[in-house]
Amino acid sequence: MNEPLFTPEQLAEIEAYHFPHYVWAAVGDGVNLVVCLLVLWRGVAPMFRFSEWAAAALAARWPGLRKARVPRVVLAALDRLWGGPGWGAALLFAGCDFAVGVLAFLPVDVYFGYVLEHRFGLSRYTPFTFAVDELKETAAALAPTLAVAFGLFALARRLDRWWLVLGLVAAMALLGSAALDPYRGRYYFDQRPLEEGPLRVRLTGLLRRAGVEFSDIVVEKTSRATVKVQAYFAGQGRTRAIVLNDSLLAQLEDDEVLAAVAHEAAHTRESRWPNRVAAALALLAFLFGIDRLFRRAARSGWLGTHRFADIRTLPLVALVFYLAAGVTGPVAAAFSRGRELEADAFALRLTGDPGAFRRMLVKAARVNKMDPNPPRWVVLKGWSHPPIGERLAAVDRGDWKNTDGR
Repeated sequence: MNEPLFTPEQLAEIEAYHFPHYVWAAVGDGVNLVVCLLVLWRGVAPMFRFSEWAAAALAARWPGLRKARVPRVVLAALDRLWGGPGWGAALLFAGCDFAVGVLAFLPVDVYFGYVLEHRFGLSRYTPFTFAVDELKETAAALAPTLAVAFGLFALARRLDRWWLVLGLVAAMALLGSAALDPYRGRYYFDQRPLEEGPLRVRLTGLLRRAGVEFSDIVVEKTSRATVKVQAYFAGQGRTRAIVLNDSLLAQLEDDEVLAAVAHEAAHTRESRWPNRVAAALALLAFLFGIDRLFRRAARSGWLGTHRFADIRTLPLVALVFYLAAGVTGPVAAAFSRGRELEADAFALRLTGDPGAFRRMLVKAARVNKMDPNPPRWVVLKGWSHPPIGERLAAVDRGDWKNTDGR
C-alpha cells in the first residue's frame, strides 16, 4: 500500500503556504485591472508631459550626438523608422508605463518571491541576491518591452497593413526564439555539464530510446536561491539541452531523476505546429483589433491623442492585452494539463518503472510544497499542470497502460 503523500502536519503547513497564493488568485486580477484603469485615468497625461520634457532636456544636453559619426547614423535610422522626431519621448513614455507597473506590484513580488518563501523554508536568497535577480528580471523585461512598443507604433504610423507585417515578423521571431532557450537560464544561474558517470550514461541511453536529439545535459546551480527541484528542456534540435537543477540531484535518487527527465522528454515529441499556428493567428487577430483601437482613439481624441498610433494609447493596448490573456489563458492551461498527463504516461512507458515515477512525484511534491488537492477554481483559472494528487491517482490506476503511445 502506498504511503500517504503528506503527514497531517505537512499538509497543514502546505495549506498555510498556499493560502496567500489563493487569496491573490482571487483578487489579483481585480487589483491589476484597477492599476490599469488608474494609469489610464490619471497617469497618461503626466507621464507624457514628463517624457516630452525629458526627451527635450536630453537632446539639449547632448546636441553633439547628432553630429558624431556613429550616433548620427543610429539616430537618423531611428528617425526614419519612426517617421520623424518624437521616438525619444515615445520610448521614455513606454519606460514610464513599465516602471509604474513594476513599482505597483513590487510589494507583491517581494512578499511572494522572498518573504513567503523564506517563511516556509523554500528560499535561500539573501536580500542582496534577491534584489540582484529582481533587477536582472526587470532589465530582461524592459528591453523587449521598449522594442515592442517602438516597433508596434513605428510600423503603425508608416504602413497601412502594419498589423499583418508585424504579426508575420513576430510569428517568425517566436519560432526562432526557442533556439535561445538554453542561454536564458545562464542569465540567472551558473550551469555546468553533468559530470561523467552512471547517471549521465543512463540519461543518455534513456533519451536515445526516446528519440530525443540534444546537445548536452547540464546542472543548474539554483540552490543559492531555492531548495525547490526542477528539470526542463531548453532549446530545439541541436541546441536542446537537458537542464537539471542541483537541488533535484541532491534530493532524488538516480531512478527518480530518470523518471523526471522521461516526463520532460515527452514534451519534445509533442507537435508544436498546431500551437504555433494558433498563436500566430491569435496574434494577428489581436494586432488587427489594436489597429481598430488606434483608429477609434484618433477619431475620438481618447487620452489626448490627436493622431493614429499615438504612444499615449500604449496603456490602453496593455489593458486590451491583459483582458485577452485573461480569456485565453484558462483555455491554454486546460490543454497544457492534458499534455502533462500524456507526458506522465509516456514517461511511465519509457522507463517501465511506475514505482520510481511515483516516488519522484512524491518527493517533488514534498520539497516544493505542492498542494495535492487545490480548489478547483484555482486550477481552472490557469494551472498549467494537474494537481499532484490527480497525477498520482493516474499512476496508481495504471492509466498509462491504456494509452496508445502517441
